Amino acid sequence: MYKLEEETEADWWEVEALYDLCFAPGRTALSSYRLRDGVPTVAALCLVLRDDDGTLAAAIRYWPAEVAGEDVLLLGPVAVHPTRQGEGLGGLLINESLAEARRLGWERVLLVGDAPYYSRFGFEKLQGVVMPPPTNPDRVLGLELKKGAWAGINGPVTKATT
Repeated sequence: MYKLEEETEADWWEVEALYDLCFAPGRTALSSYRLRDGVPTVAALCLVLRDDDGTLAAAIRYWPAEVAGEDVLLLGPVAVHPTRQGEGLGGLLINESLAEARRLGWERVLLVGDAPYYSRFGFEKLQGVVMPPPTNPDRVLGLELKKGAWAGINGPVTKATT
């Protein structure tokens, strides 16, 4: 049994430790982190899953960004503790947070990830949307939360200005 809740300030370093455990050292050097630096998260979409003992099992964060002056949600990172992988917790976090993003009125989501994994949530390769280098363009994926939300939106991904 897991408890799903919004990440709090008190969770921050525990979530960071989970990300350090799940991703390569130097993860913060990735281009997506340049878009997050100095920008607050979209707190309502940053979720944690804890087991009955209160142990952190998984976490997901979202950040605002822009493409061609349009608001975009930048999904990630999403991480599941290695001892909990294979239980569907990552999928649960993605589905729950995307439903909440839709409810809150967000129109489009962007991430850098593996298309075979994220396609099951509706993500597709974005043409003409460019992450800062050295991001592989084949890993730049998007999801429309509102029909047609990515139509005609091209250009570099930039930090949110609002």
